[in-house]
Amino acid sequence: MTAKIMAAMETSILPVANMLGSQRHLKAIRNGVIATLPLTIVGSFFVVFLNVPIPGYTEMIAPYRAALDVPFRYTVGIMSLFASFGIAFSLAKSYKMDELSSGFLAVVAFLISTAVPVQTGGAEGVIDAGRYLPIGQLSAGSLFGGILASIVAVEIYRVMKERNVVIKMPEGVPPAVANSFSALLPAIVIILLFWVIRYVLHFDISAALSTAIMPLQGILAGNSLFGGLLTVFLIVFFWILGIHGPAILGPVIRPMWDSAIAENMEAFANGVPAGELPNIFTEQFLQWNVWIGGAGTTLALVVLFMFSKSTYLKQLGKLSFIPGLFNINEPIIFGAPIVMNPILAVPFVVAPMVTTTISYMFYKLNLVPLMMARLPFTVPAPIAAIISTDWTIMAGILVIINFMVSLAIYYPFFKTFEKQMVEQEEN
Repeated sequence: MTAKIMAAMETSILPVANMLGSQRHLKAIRNGVIATLPLTIVGSFFVVFLNVPIPGYTEMIAPYRAALDVPFRYTVGIMSLFASFGIAFSLAKSYKMDELSSGFLAVVAFLISTAVPVQTGGAEGVIDAGRYLPIGQLSAGSLFGGILASIVAVEIYRVMKERNVVIKMPEGVPPAVANSFSALLPAIVIILLFWVIRYVLHFDISAALSTAIMPLQGILAGNSLFGGLLTVFLIVFFWILGIHGPAILGPVIRPMWDSAIAENMEAFANGVPAGELPNIFTEQFLQWNVWIGGAGTTLALVVLFMFSKSTYLKQLGKLSFIPGLFNINEPIIFGAPIVMNPILAVPFVVAPMVTTTISYMFYKLNLVPLMMARLPFTVPAPIAAIISTDWTIMAGILVIINFMVSLAIYYPFFKTFEKQMVEQEEN
């Protein structure tokens, strides 16, 4: 019966999942946002450096606090600017267009539509655009505006190029020069379009998109337990079908995740206590509290395999332990396998759903503060959880509790699977 249900799901859902995963614009969004990862990770480290829980540390760094805050402001603080360039670059590459010109066009479209220059103290109504660009308008809150501006800019450039509404240079002109002139007319159209929308029609694209997407973001990457459980279920469900869950959901939910953790980091950097940050369900919430050893909390299964009576499972467990410790679980997912395995698929879904609920309760009861840093996914979960919650030891204890709960959930299914494997080996 289980096999029939899984086969039916594979037939009905797999084609849709593959379509979403390969759709040109969604792939560009995913690649462009992921490209900002090194910057946001480094920026989050500076937030951590500013809040080391050592007596007298705050007073010691007080003279340097403003300087230490700069890397955060120019990484996480303007991540939407970087993302708009990355998205346009990736989309242009898929069309085999000039990536640099497309990236620049996307950036100028995003800036015109989002970052209104600050008025100076001079003559009334005079704007000094060269000196006062408010970077606060370029943070994660404008990410969806950056996504739209990037896609529209590249598509305008593509259509004009396909219809030869561009300036063509003679043969022999260096490609860099030819590409620059080719983008000249599209640049005029794109700049005028976004200028008219923002300054003539007075329509704020980023604000409108943020308002429109707010209900969905509040469910999937806000404080809704239902949304958190739905996200977890979809990710592990796709893994069971042999599909990289985050890769499928990434184009849809990653901008929300990045926006949510950036909002937390921004609020924390501005003095909001870690327990009062705006978003519970960030990617880091799942990474450190739920994905212990990787999606499906598979480190618990790896440990069980290490002490198995089955020779194969025991060797697989030993080989998978070090990768699992650093949250890499492809060896166990495809080696056991968990993919299309009706026995191990059940705890693979149930364990993270339970640990998500437990973690949510810890956060709601203020036993653990919210995530305020973005660390590399390969940091072992207890350590990363402690650092990401403003050095809270209880966050590490929560990880251990979740691990033990997952161990208990996996155990009966592991024993059933182990019995099958032992019988196969004996035969």
